[in-house]
Amino acid sequence: MEKRRVVITGLGTLNPLGKTVEEYFNALDNGVSGAGPITRFDASEFVTKFACEVKDFDPLQYIDRKEARKMDLYCQFAVVASDQAIADAALDLEKIDKSRVGVIIGSGVGGIETMTAEVSDFVNNGNKPRFNPFLIPKMIADIAAGFVSIKYGFMGPNFATVSACASSSHAIHSAYDMILLDEADMIITGGAEAAITIPGVGGFNSAKALSTRNDDPKTASRPFDKDRDGFVLGEGAGILVLEEYEHAKARGAKIYAELKGSGISADAYHITAPHPEGLGARAAMTIALKRAGVKPEEVDYINVHGTSTHLGDIAELKAIKDVFGDAVYNINISSTKSMTGHLLGAAGVIEAMACIHAINSGIIPPTINHFTDDPEIDPKLNLTFNKAQKRDVKIALTNTFGFGGHNSTMILARVED
Repeated sequence: MEKRRVVITGLGTLNPLGKTVEEYFNALDNGVSGAGPITRFDASEFVTKFACEVKDFDPLQYIDRKEARKMDLYCQFAVVASDQAIADAALDLEKIDKSRVGVIIGSGVGGIETMTAEVSDFVNNGNKPRFNPFLIPKMIADIAAGFVSIKYGFMGPNFATVSACASSSHAIHSAYDMILLDEADMIITGGAEAAITIPGVGGFNSAKALSTRNDDPKTASRPFDKDRDGFVLGEGAGILVLEEYEHAKARGAKIYAELKGSGISADAYHITAPHPEGLGARAAMTIALKRAGVKPEEVDYINVHGTSTHLGDIAELKAIKDVFGDAVYNINISSTKSMTGHLLGAAGVIEAMACIHAINSGIIPPTINHFTDDPEIDPKLNLTFNKAQKRDVKIALTNTFGFGGHNSTMILARVED
């Protein structure tokens, strides 16, 4: 049986760089930082007082007030990004077979803002058990997929993936496999996160994972820089419409790129630290290349996980060099987390979108905030420091890794008939 092909026909996002795909891509091209002081709560007593927030978001501009009250912020982000992607894909909802359309949306922590508020109210009200009747559906990580499915009547595969920072990449991986297996013709997929909360910032501070560069937030995310001191917490959502190639052609869909292959693996090493030799990352990339039928020398761009932590950045580059050998020196590499911050469960999808943009625009987004070379990093690598670079990109690879040792790699390509 001829292998089915999977393409991307719709994009949607709101993230620290913009509330539309166009705003996001423009900010990437221009090396804009989304970091600034935290406005969501009083962070004056916190070790880290800044983050990459979605700016000026009013859910009532997009969602009916009654429905918005039933949603945590992460779910509101997911619904808005899904609306954008579905509109971008120009779906005729009267003609498509909705039983063949699924929704798979990942989130690392789900409704943490809702849970925080409800527990706080419980304590402040003298431990009286008065809870919002929507507490449970607002909190659970799968409800975003449920809302989108209900809104549009999509009755295909419907669930969430939860694998920390790899959540949206695993959602896309699952969607890809289901389309290949003919379990769906189209899946709305990606991830959403809204963890800029008291426990979110406090917890990551206690783990010493966040940058504490409070004097200059916009330069705090410094992947591969000698003086990097942790990641910057971000938030938002990204959604892709994945579609079987012949199905997309038959309806005359605009096609952004093809998802050629994906690979997943585990470090089986530590709950928060990466394997020091990058073994899990290496396995995910190797599997993805094999599934895609792509040789290492055919890859033009790698969007790395690149969180701006000392251990993570070094381990990932070691894994990349192991997989790509001498071909690595002909590849552009960059970390867009230097601009967006780390969107946790939504990181993988917006970084896949950065790859799609590079394929369609011929512009490699930069790794901004590079000031001092790290002697542990090979100076011959092209890490696309500080300014975007022009390049014809036919094939791009993106990595996403999560606490617990979860690894995911996707390979995206220009569509060739």
